[in-house]
Amino acid sequence: MSASDIRIPDDKAMMLVDPAAYADHRIHDTYAWLRANNPFGKAEIEGVEPFWVTSKHEDILEISRQNALFSSGAKSPTLTSIAVDQRIRQMTGGSPHLLRTLIHMDQPDHMKYRTLTQAWFLPQNLKSMEERIRKIARSAVDKMAAKGGECDFVKEVALHYPLHVVMEIMGVPEEDELRMLMLTQELFGAADPELGRKPAAEASDAPDAQLDMGVLTDFINYFTAFSDGKRANPTDDLGSLIANSKIDGQPISHFEAMSYYIIVATAGHDTTSSSTGGAIWGLAENPGELAKLKANPGLINGLVDESIRWTTPVKTFMRTAMEDTEIRGRKVAKDDWIMLCYASGNRDEAVFEDPQGFHVDRSPNRHLAFGYGAHLCLGQHLAKMEMRILWEEMLPRLESLELAGEPAMSHAVFVNGPKTLPIRYRMS
Repeated sequence: MSASDIRIPDDKAMMLVDPAAYADHRIHDTYAWLRANNPFGKAEIEGVEPFWVTSKHEDILEISRQNALFSSGAKSPTLTSIAVDQRIRQMTGGSPHLLRTLIHMDQPDHMKYRTLTQAWFLPQNLKSMEERIRKIARSAVDKMAAKGGECDFVKEVALHYPLHVVMEIMGVPEEDELRMLMLTQELFGAADPELGRKPAAEASDAPDAQLDMGVLTDFINYFTAFSDGKRANPTDDLGSLIANSKIDGQPISHFEAMSYYIIVATAGHDTTSSSTGGAIWGLAENPGELAKLKANPGLINGLVDESIRWTTPVKTFMRTAMEDTEIRGRKVAKDDWIMLCYASGNRDEAVFEDPQGFHVDRSPNRHLAFGYGAHLCLGQHLAKMEMRILWEEMLPRLESLELAGEPAMSHAVFVNGPKTLPIRYRMS
């Protein structure tokens, strides 16, 4: 097999590293081409370490279940340019990681740190929070109804509801929620001309644009004071648990505590906001699906899963081969970098009928949006519960729904979703 058979054409490879391509349909067009023509190929792009690209559902599953063979921690688990990787290693004394969260860890550390907070996110514990979350959801629906039939659903509803839930669980004061939202958008949207901290004129769609040290510094400064307070005066919240945790009998380090806070305070709400926005977007474009829901509210759980699949907020993760191996008959060498394209796997024609369509009654719905294996999303039950409750509160009151303008997605290769979603609706 020749190198030209393996190599992904340059125009397709560039789409994989271009944040702007994730903001329009070009990334899905690229994924469709890859699935049909080169489902496990290599991208070679100037300024980026060559990496394999896996676009098929079954291959993403297979790699995800072999955590010892495909490492999350050996290199960056998110796409990074060579220049940024070198800069990070200079700053950290050799480590490729500016943070050390669960997504950066392999065993045995991954399970030790996951176990610290796992009980908080299990269904039996979440059940005790249901009424409080329902109250927050009802307030969000009331605010939507008070808008008079038109709003930007992302900016006025979707961003704030899961943010409030997660910050309350963490013990972050309500007056700090907007600060957490802004920092989250600046972190995940560093390359976006509207969401990133850099002015639009300086925004870049190069992989180097993914790093904004100022945002991380602001997060760390905030959570250092937050953690000090939770150690001095612990309360019954997740923030206190992290601040006072021990690993192997020793207090959790400052670096790893800050990393834990940041991942919960960002991914803990941003991905749910994106999927919630995706649900409204999908229903606004497909009024027949809303009619199905109105006729059968028992489909709400189906709506939740379909909106998560259709949106797939976490678009990519990177893994590193720890030994020579083989995937689809192609030889993968030790230390090779591999991109898992979840949004491609979630539209794989071999697994999903009409994969580009939005169907609230899709069954089965074996989406990969929460990952798979040891790194299955810690907060998946909370995310699905939040979305279910919001729809249980909204659906009986929502009489009609349509787009009132052009929606837009954020520019990001790692985590992205709707950033503006103007809608027109009638509510009782």
